[in-house]
Amino acid sequence: MNRTAALLASLLVPAAALAEDLAVNPDAGNSGFSAVFDAALGERINAVSSAVGCEVTVDEKTGLASGRCSVPLLSIKVDADDTKSDHFHQWATNKKSEPKDCKIEAAFSGVNLGKLVAEQASSFTAEIPFTVCGRARADGGKEKVSGNAVLFPPGSYGAKKTIRIRATISDFNRDTYHIGPQYTDGWLAKVQTLAKVVAEKGTVDLSLFATAK
Repeated sequence: MNRTAALLASLLVPAAALAEDLAVNPDAGNSGFSAVFDAALGERINAVSSAVGCEVTVDEKTGLASGRCSVPLLSIKVDADDTKSDHFHQWATNKKSEPKDCKIEAAFSGVNLGKLVAEQASSFTAEIPFTVCGRARADGGKEKVSGNAVLFPPGSYGAKKTIRIRATISDFNRDTYHIGPQYTDGWLAKVQTLAKVVAEKGTVDLSLFATAK
């Protein structure tokens, strides 16, 4: 009986060790969020933040990743302009909550990053649910995300194992999250004049460095 138990333990322990917890440090400055909304007859708006934080678990055997990432609303700067940034914060919260309490979040499970080989890019695609200030898409849908992951062994990018993830959402529709003047108190008179100036659809890019805990 003891030999059987020991054999089972020796088989199970390595399997459990294949799943590893990693984190993206929002204070490190090497990860980023960028969203570009380019209106054909209006402005090209660029919203950026380096305060992306993630908690990720990766199973090296299956290549599956699960976790959660978030970007604090107040960390997002629009065109390096305080007024535009403030307007975006109002549109995102609909002036119904405090910007400091709002985040853009993504929770994912079973995203297949593929077999991770040292310093070689592995492509992936996934459908991931996002929320803005706790609001999911009005149609209940998910965002189509595509990108690649690169494994950096300890010593090749810092002292610990690191996975760099680059991901893109090509058609992020802010209107489906009710981000806009038409959903925000006090902006009704400006809705029509802004209709063509600010695009509804944009491209969101994420560059993340997840480090082993």
